[in-house]
Amino acid sequence: MSPSPGGNVPVLVLAVGNPSRGDDAIGPELAARLDAARLPGVEVIVEFQLQVENALDLVGRERVVFLDAGLDTPAPFELRQVTARDDFLHTSHAISPEAVLATFRRVQGAEPPECWVLCVRGETFELGAPLGRAAADNVAAAWPHLLELCGRSRRVTAPV
Repeated sequence: MSPSPGGNVPVLVLAVGNPSRGDDAIGPELAARLDAARLPGVEVIVEFQLQVENALDLVGRERVVFLDAGLDTPAPFELRQVTARDDFLHTSHAISPEAVLATFRRVQGAEPPECWVLCVRGETFELGAPLGRAAADNVAAAWPHLLELCGRSRRVTAPV
């Protein structure tokens, strides 16, 4: 894929998580797999948490995928398309993907690109714990769907 207007590659994957906190490493684990796959037209950014500054990472993109782990996520994962929504928490230092999109809209004066959240079920988020077996299985189940989101296909559908 060729770069989008603005010089950025068309697909951005924003992986969220802390590799030192057990299954919170799900996002970075999937990001590492994507890096190893060297897919053309895909940029991967890993963050401990989303911030308002991530809105600028969306400039010039056609599709954005947010990767994260979730304790209450149905196993093995949830895939959903997201839109901009002002849901900033005044007591939190992290924001939701929807709030990143709302920030993009406010700052850029334009609609954000097509955005998806791939949230993979995690069980254990203890400091110092490794990625658990169940989480690794859930990562394996989510992997083909992530590849589809990063592929050349213009049409993506969430699994039923």
